[in-house]
Amino acid sequence: MKNIIRYGSLVSLFAATMIFGACTKENSDVKLADAKFTTSETIGITSNSATVVGFIVSTGSGITEKGVCYNTVTGPTVSDNKVVYTADSVTATFNVTLTGLDYATKYYARAYIITEGSVMYGAEVTFTTLPILPTVTTAAFTANTGTTANGGGEVTDEGKATVTKRGVCYSVNPNPTIAHADSTTSDGDGLGTFTSALSHLQGLTTYHVRAYATNSAGTAYGEDVEFTTPAAIVTLYAVGAFQGWVPANASDSLMNTDADPIVKGYVYLTAGEYKFIAQKGWDGTAYGAGSTAGTLSTASDAGNLSVATDGYYMFALDLNLMTYTATKTTWGVIGAATAGGWDSDQSMTYSPAFKQWVATIPMTAGEFKFRANAAWDINYGDGGDGKLAYKVDNNISLATAGTYSVMMNLSSPVSQTYTVTQWSITGDAVGGWGVDTDMTPSANNTWTVTATFAAGDFKFRANHDWTISLGGTPSKLEFGGANITVTTPGTYTVTIDLVNGTYTMN
Repeated sequence: MKNIIRYGSLVSLFAATMIFGACTKENSDVKLADAKFTTSETIGITSNSATVVGFIVSTGSGITEKGVCYNTVTGPTVSDNKVVYTADSVTATFNVTLTGLDYATKYYARAYIITEGSVMYGAEVTFTTLPILPTVTTAAFTANTGTTANGGGEVTDEGKATVTKRGVCYSVNPNPTIAHADSTTSDGDGLGTFTSALSHLQGLTTYHVRAYATNSAGTAYGEDVEFTTPAAIVTLYAVGAFQGWVPANASDSLMNTDADPIVKGYVYLTAGEYKFIAQKGWDGTAYGAGSTAGTLSTASDAGNLSVATDGYYMFALDLNLMTYTATKTTWGVIGAATAGGWDSDQSMTYSPAFKQWVATIPMTAGEFKFRANAAWDINYGDGGDGKLAYKVDNNISLATAGTYSVMMNLSSPVSQTYTVTQWSITGDAVGGWGVDTDMTPSANNTWTVTATFAAGDFKFRANHDWTISLGGTPSKLEFGGANITVTTPGTYTVTIDLVNGTYTMN
């Protein structure tokens, strides 16, 4: 009876074969032409596995084995690779999962059954495993300045899918990702090494950086690499026709801060050409004119920058973007402490000798600020301890009314200062050191006194204090300069000129 059942099962199987497609037998192999008969589809394809669905009309006792065979060439057989279906059959379909496959590879698969002495195959199906993530490494990074760094990475394996984007991502936190586009570079595509330039960094800060590469499987990252930026201070010097093109004599400088990477400063220029240099010599980096207006270039053949008119210019250089602005400024004092209140400026005059702006004006107790070009776009308020702060709400307070020479020093790029001064003379030639004889101001920024002088020395000082004093020669006064010597006693009228930096004694 058992043999009859087996024979009956096989009869059913071959009857179904005749319905779905013809069978042939070659070298004991029987091929079933209809794909729905023994191999229906592939599902769940990953980079290293796939599930093949088989379909068998009858599972009589004549079938000794069933499963799926596969290969990377057409016509796979059980002599190639196969996975045997071992679970109990409860339906006509069965699923076999192929594992350990190569990624991004085309495979050919057929369901099979083995009967006594024969192997029958279903129709052939094909599938391609998915690619994998690329392999990428992160190169070492070096901080060039407090705001810039260079490095890169290498894509060593694309994962059999084209790398469409690569670069680095960086953060002050470990293991950065491309989720933050403002801290991600884009440095080409495909295999190979690449370089990355980071900008707008903060000085004295430790950064984490990882190379990344993206293909159709997703984004892969290299190892986390750290680097620390130095102080972000960059100092540049102005050199040009206005000072004879002598780098060693460059005295006007621009700087940035750790908080602000833009290199800023003020320079008084005569009409003509100029450049900025990183050190007081031509062997360092020089910044000249770029290819378009408002851009910079460090090329050896870069042209000179230029201004059309004399004036006191405010510069702002972005060395990451290699752009700059040059704004010509004239300055005034404005506020409740001035004659024009907050409605009009009291004009200041630039002193080339002292590189300061000065206005000798009557003032009342109250507040004031400095502003450029009779507008609020560029202004300075109180930064504390005699320092100025750019565009702050804090006004400068004056406690006592009087006529003062208000002086503003913007020449030190990161330490702008101001003074409110009244002048006197003191010294053993005029009654002793620390004994002040007050001078009288005038609107042309001069101060005058007539006094009897003995043979000896004297100096000019402000506000009866040695914090600010002037000394030197008649043609060149200097802050903190040498004592002035009187050799012939007599009565003299002495005048200091705060614009020209000179004095007369008649």
